[in-house]
Amino acid sequence: MIQAVLFDLDGTLAHTAPDLGLALNRLRGEEGLAPLPLGAILPVASSGARGLLDVGFGVTPEDPRFAELRDRFLDHYARAVCVATRLFEGMPELLDELERRSLKWGIVTNKSMRFTEPLVAALGLAARAACVVGGDTTPKLKPAPDPLLFAARAIGIAPRDCLYVGDDMRDVQAARAAGMPVIAAGYGYLSGGDPHTWGADGVIAHPSETLNFVPDTPSMG
Repeated sequence: MIQAVLFDLDGTLAHTAPDLGLALNRLRGEEGLAPLPLGAILPVASSGARGLLDVGFGVTPEDPRFAELRDRFLDHYARAVCVATRLFEGMPELLDELERRSLKWGIVTNKSMRFTEPLVAALGLAARAACVVGGDTTPKLKPAPDPLLFAARAIGIAPRDCLYVGDDMRDVQAARAAGMPVIAAGYGYLSGGDPHTWGADGVIAHPSETLNFVPDTPSMG
């Protein structure tokens, strides 16, 4: 029985693309380039600096300028990590309901803790989350199962009794490798294409639909 729900951060728990886009566009401005519309940023907002710099500058990690642009982009983002970022519509109510049902919830993201910790704090979630696992908490990132297994251990619940919610194919791959049920956030950024092809246990169009996959009575555990 599901006793905990773990969420990806960017594109699942929170709409972070506006602040990521702001950082990218500030960097583009320094390079004499026009700002990109949010629509161009949404598809790669879950892909970190690599995806954003590819869209913003057409550079890959093999490019000689990649490291310098990445560091400047991250510095811009660090200074404004939660200006326009908000929880997705329906997410505050979902978290309240999970807590009402005595179900633990946490965050498992590939975003570095340098950004994750202040963002989660600014959203008012730091004291509520049962765990917060970032991209540098474990040696391997998703799609490896390590971050999800770490989270399950941290909250003392078996992986099979945790539900993971994510908006990228790597989230499903990580959960499958961890032996954890998983649903795809169809309302998210979906940089991995059609979520119905990922092999998740379900695809939700709104955060509230997560409740269809968890017990409807308070946990006795």
